[in-house]
Parts: sequence; C-alpha cells; structure tokens
Amino acid sequence: MSWVVLVLSGVLEAVWATALSRSEGFSRLGPSAVFVVACALSMAGLAYALRELPVGTAYAVWVGIGAVATVAWAMGTGAESISLVKVLLLMGIVGCVAGLKLLH
Repeated sequence: MSWVVLVLSGVLEAVWATALSRSEGFSRLGPSAVFVVACALSMAGLAYALRELPVGTAYAVWVGIGAVATVAWAMGTGAESISLVKVLLLMGIVGCVAGLKLLH
C-alpha cells in the first residue's frame, strides 16, 4: 500500500508544481488553492509511505515521479518544447525509479 500512496503522492507533486506556476506568485486564487491542497496531500502521502519505506528510496521515487509528470504535462500542453533528448532523459528517470522499486 505504501508504494501506491507514494506513486499517487508523486503525481500530486506534479499537480502542485504546475499549480504553483499558474498561480502567478499566489495572485490567482484558483491555482493557489489547488497548490495548497495538492501540496498538503502530496506531503501527507509521502509521510505515510515513509512509515514503511526508507527515506532515501521514497524521496527519490517521489521526486522522480513528480519531475517526470511535471515535464510530461508541460510538453503535452505545449508549455514546454518536446525533443528526443528530453524524452530519453525522462525515460532514464523512469528507469531509475523502477529500479529503486525493484531493489526494495
């Protein structure tokens, strides 16, 4: 169960990072509210996962999922350019996250 919660928390990290970008310095209420809620849920999920998983592994997986999901969303929405090198590097992060799961 901890791994499922950790993955969902990593996805929520991408949500709050995107909302933070769209909040324009917390001057827009909607994205600011999404940021606060997603950030709180993401941190709570990470804290839950840390009850059973080692901190180094859990944090690396959480950050990796959040980073890949944030960039993938930005590329999918056109906010960031897509290139073969970016996609390959993101696949490398995914591979490393999967490797950490396999080793645990």
